[in-house]
Amino acid sequence: MPRLPNQKLKPMYIARILMERTDEENAMTAQGIADALEAYGIPANRKSVYNDIEALRQFGVDIVHRNGKCGGYFVASRDFDLPELKLLVDAVQSSRLVAGSKCGDLIGKLTKLASAAQAKQLRRQVYVGGCAKSLNETVYYAIDAIHAAINAGKKISFKYFDYNTKMQRTYRKGGKPYVRTPIALCWNEDKYYLLTYCPDFEDPCATYRVDRMENVEATSEDACQYDRSSFNVAEYIRKTFGMYSGETVSARLAFHESLVCVVLDQFGNGAAMTEIGGGRFAVNVEVSASPVFLGWMFQLGDKAEILAPESLRAAMRGMIESGRGVYCGKGEDWQRQMLNEKGKPTQEAYEGERI
Repeated sequence: MPRLPNQKLKPMYIARILMERTDEENAMTAQGIADALEAYGIPANRKSVYNDIEALRQFGVDIVHRNGKCGGYFVASRDFDLPELKLLVDAVQSSRLVAGSKCGDLIGKLTKLASAAQAKQLRRQVYVGGCAKSLNETVYYAIDAIHAAINAGKKISFKYFDYNTKMQRTYRKGGKPYVRTPIALCWNEDKYYLLTYCPDFEDPCATYRVDRMENVEATSEDACQYDRSSFNVAEYIRKTFGMYSGETVSARLAFHESLVCVVLDQFGNGAAMTEIGGGRFAVNVEVSASPVFLGWMFQLGDKAEILAPESLRAAMRGMIESGRGVYCGKGEDWQRQMLNEKGKPTQEAYEGERI
């Protein structure tokens, strides 16, 4: 008896048909599967379908048979459940990292992990207030190149840019490539940052927005050595408040008792709280003396106060006075109080780096 065509491929096509067309609410009979195989040019009968389904079960595919009027075979479990896929789709749609033109592509790939009926539920819109999408569509390749350099122990080369009012890229350092030792990629407030090491700066750690990096590639130059055991990436991110560089200082801060959850969100459970009377409590924490930290304190109004050190209190007074000057016609350049006057150049003074 002549062998029917494409029989070696039949089990694989049955697996595809079941993965694409079935779920707990949508089953297929053996005859329905045989009819679907005909569309691929693979003749089949119900008995051979039964045998192939049993082989797929032994291989590990979770195929279940249900009796009854709407009975048949269906895939009962997948790598991702439908709620998990919905969560991933929502994350893609709401992420600033994913450029608008890439959202559809990524969601399309995610829908292939579900059945056709389930995929319809994934085609939905999540509305996120004030979520501006990245304009740099090559950020995925940059992330891949950075990881490759870190794993290989090499420096990376890249161009760094801003945008002007015409949405055109303006390159820092006149377009000259940066060469840095990559330490880690950090995700902070829906943005990717690259943390780097550069011994030429007073603060050797510098950060760069990945979506503002271009032509990222690993170099043949070995990465600079640094004491990994004494550097905690997570702690560095927490201290720098939004990835702005600034001198780290030990601060004592006071807050109204209604801000306990706000303080826990910002500093974590490690921030010991001490009641100081008047419905207030104090914490001793390490913070970055930067505009981002001062701005965070300022937005809490009279429910938050910097108790120490005096230099940080002076910087806050200067910021308030500077803002007052915008509207009242006078003020002082409070940022001058925060300049680093030590031997090595600061990152900003060295190359105008302010993320």
